[in-house]
Amino acid sequence: MEVSRRRFMTSVAAGSAFAAVSGTQLASALTSAASAGSPVGDVVGKITVGYQGWFACRGDNAPINGWWHWSADMGRPPSRSNNTIVAWPDMREFTNTYPTAYANLNNGQPATLFSSYDQQTVDTHFRWMRENDIDTAALQRFNPMGGEGPTRDAMTAKVRAAAEANGRKFYIMYDVTDWTDMQSEIKTDWTAKMRAMTSSPMYAMQNGKPVVGIWGFGFNDPKRPWPPGPCLDVVNWFKAQGCYVMGGVPTHWRSGNEDSRPGFLDVYHAFDMISPWMVGRIGNIADTDRFYANVNTPDQADCDAHGIDYQPCVLPGDVTGRQRAHGDFMWRQFYNMTRLGAQGIYISMFDEFNEGNQIAKTAETIASVPADSGMLALDEDGTRCSSDYYLRLTGDGGRMLKREIALTPVRPTPPVVPSSAAIALRSRANGRFVTAVSGAPLVADGASAGTAQRFETTDLGNGNVALRARVNNMYVCAEGAGAQPLIADRASVGPWETFQLVTNPNGTVSLRAQANGRYVCADGAGAQPLIANRAAIGQWEQFDLVTG
Repeated sequence: MEVSRRRFMTSVAAGSAFAAVSGTQLASALTSAASAGSPVGDVVGKITVGYQGWFACRGDNAPINGWWHWSADMGRPPSRSNNTIVAWPDMREFTNTYPTAYANLNNGQPATLFSSYDQQTVDTHFRWMRENDIDTAALQRFNPMGGEGPTRDAMTAKVRAAAEANGRKFYIMYDVTDWTDMQSEIKTDWTAKMRAMTSSPMYAMQNGKPVVGIWGFGFNDPKRPWPPGPCLDVVNWFKAQGCYVMGGVPTHWRSGNEDSRPGFLDVYHAFDMISPWMVGRIGNIADTDRFYANVNTPDQADCDAHGIDYQPCVLPGDVTGRQRAHGDFMWRQFYNMTRLGAQGIYISMFDEFNEGNQIAKTAETIASVPADSGMLALDEDGTRCSSDYYLRLTGDGGRMLKREIALTPVRPTPPVVPSSAAIALRSRANGRFVTAVSGAPLVADGASAGTAQRFETTDLGNGNVALRARVNNMYVCAEGAGAQPLIADRASVGPWETFQLVTNPNGTVSLRAQANGRYVCADGAGAQPLIANRAAIGQWEQFDLVTG
C-alpha cells in the first residue's frame, strides 16, 4: 500500500538543475496571459484541490476495515510508534470521531481522528470548499482493482453526494502509482464504473467534455515503469471517449531528464492540460521565485505554443518542515502563477495530512495536538493562525487568479480573522440609515436599523476596518478604486474593501477609503448612493455609529 505517495520527489529535488530561459522567452510568456488553449470552464480559470479521501478507521464500516492511511500497521490504532501523518487535523466539526492510541491532546481532550468513509466528513470538507470559494476537487483514484477498490468505489459516491449538496465541481483523477496492468485496467474501470459519475450535474466539464486526470506518466522511478507507447495509448483512448484529459507530469517534463523519462514529450503534448508536480521541489519564497523564472515561465510558453492549458501546483508547505511562513510562502506562489498567466491552479493538497501539505482545517496551537506526538501546529513560527487559514488563503488566491481582486504580492488574508461587532450607520445628511441590498449600491434610505442596515465591522488594525453587510455576508467595496458607488459584493478584504474609521469632534464618524484616500459621502443629501469622492469632511460625510 502506498502511504506517502509522492515523497520520492524530495530526494530528486535536492540535485535539481533549472532549465535556462532567455529574456525573449520570459517577455513572451509574461505577455501571453490571455493565450489559454481553452476558455474558462470548470478547471480553466479555476482553483482545483487534490482530494485524497483515503482515511479510514476501525469501526467506520468501510470495506477496508482498518486505520487506512492513519497507521503504518492499519490493523492497530495510530500512535506515535504506529503513525503515517505529520500534522493533526482540527477535529471540532466532525460528528463521528474515532479514539486512537495517542496520549490525550495537550488540552486534555482525547486524541480522536475522522474517517473519510463517513459521509458527514466528506460533507464537511466540501462545505469548507464552498465557504471558501474553492471551485473544483480532483478525487484521487489509485489502482481500484485490488483490496482498496471497494472502499475507493464507495468514496467516489460519497464525494459525488457532497459535491452536489455543496455546489462544488469534482472529477476523477487516476494516480497510476504501482498499477501493474494499468494500460488495460484503467480503461475498464472508466467504462464499467467511473464514466457513470459524469451524469452528475457537478461533474467537472471543460470545453464541453468531462474532465479526467491521469497522474504519473513519465516519472523516472520504478513505481511508474511504462514506456511512452502505452501511456500515449491511454491518453488518446480517453480523448477518443470524449474526455478532456489533465496530466499530472514530472516537474521537468520539457527537458526529458532528471525526474522525467526521455522520449515522453509527445505524451505530455497529447494532454489537454499539463500540471507539473511541485511537492519536494520548493520550500521557501526564494525557491518559488527561481522556479517562476526558470521553470514555470518556459513551461507556460511551451504550453501556449502547443495549445495546452497550464495548471501549475501551489502548495501551502510542510508544517513539520516549517515551510509555511504563516502563509507568505503559499501567497508568493499564487502571485507568481497569476502574473505568469497560468490557465488554472492545482492545490497540492486538500487533505494530505501524511505529507503535511494539507489546506484542510488543522490544529491551531500545540494545545490541540497529542501530547506525545511531537507534531507541530499552525503557529509553529510564532504567528497565530486560525485552523481555516489556508482555506481562506486558497479562496483569496482563487479570487486573484480570476481577477476579482487586484494582483498583489502582499498577502491580503489575515492569519486570524479579527473580531467583529455589529453596527448601523445613520447619515447626518438626512437622518436615514445606510442600507445594503444585494447587487445594488449602498444608499442612506432606511427609516430604521434592520438586517439590511446592519454591518459587521472587522478591525484590521491601525484604525482600519472592513464592513460586511449582514444582508448577504459580503464586504463593502469602494468600487473602481472609489470612482463608483459603494456596494457590498466582495467575498474578501483587499484595499478597496478597507476604510479608515475617523472619529469627529462631535462624536460622529467618517469613513476614508483606502482605495483613493477620499471620504465616503451620502451624496445628494442622502438621495444618491454612497461614494468615496470627497477630499474633506462635511455634513454629508458624517454618520452616527449605532451599535447593538
